[in-house]
Amino acid sequence: MKATTTRSDQEEEEEGDVVTSYAAAPTRTVAVGDVHFAYRQLGPATGVPVIFLTHLAAVLDNWDPRVVDGIAARHRVITFDNRGVGASGGSTPKTIEAMARDAVNFIRALGLEQVDLLGFSMGGMIAQLIAADEPQLVRKVVLAGTGPAGGVGITKVTRLSHVDTLRGLLTLQDPKQFLFFTRTPEGRRAGKAFLVRLKERTEHRDKRISLRSYGAQLKAIHRWGQQPPADLSVIHQPALVANGETDRMVPTSNSVDLAQRLPNADLVIYPDAGHGGIFQFHQQFVERALPFLGGNR
Repeated sequence: MKATTTRSDQEEEEEGDVVTSYAAAPTRTVAVGDVHFAYRQLGPATGVPVIFLTHLAAVLDNWDPRVVDGIAARHRVITFDNRGVGASGGSTPKTIEAMARDAVNFIRALGLEQVDLLGFSMGGMIAQLIAADEPQLVRKVVLAGTGPAGGVGITKVTRLSHVDTLRGLLTLQDPKQFLFFTRTPEGRRAGKAFLVRLKERTEHRDKRISLRSYGAQLKAIHRWGQQPPADLSVIHQPALVANGETDRMVPTSNSVDLAQRLPNADLVIYPDAGHGGIFQFHQQFVERALPFLGGNR
């Protein structure tokens, strides 16, 4: 499959410069067939890159810059918009399997032979399939706030998303305050701080997801929740599984299940935290992820 890369007008930095801040990372595009995928990269130019696979309704601007910058301090980080989302072209798939194929095509279009994966929520579902189907491509995998096919409560994501979106509209708050964080004083504080960080990039921001693409992603997640359990024993790559102790979107029991069924997994659960535990405890998460990604395991 032929791939080409293009650069947008804002990408005037000199070739060879190392971008160290996600807020300043230029948006590039790579063509896979007739579909252009929007992506950003930062961090060192050498070593195994870490591909970030994002959550329901997310675009490039929805990654916590503290997590991205923290990982990029030692590793090349690449984030991208799924097909049909944000600045990426094409139509959004209605299955996790199709999203995984898109991600593999995107990775190969960049000429990468081996990568690490960091998948959050829906992205963690995608990461599981890639790790199982492309063992030579994936070295290590981080699975945050996610669950296996057929996992407990995953079919309820659509209802929860609709309810908390309405809740956000009625209270003039971002739905992620309810979906990602607990309603305790610390959870509320962490949610507000997270939402502020998401606005640190002030120029050349991404396009929001369309309602059609959002609906397609909800269908994909619902189908994932309806599937029979997969054989996770085929995923031999080292895995770091992380979540908050009270995840409402993808119940925390799914993270425990993943860690038990994956042959080579470590589990970390953050206290008084929900779906966005890795964002609430971003410093602790980065401190745990860096040695995991950098080690010889």
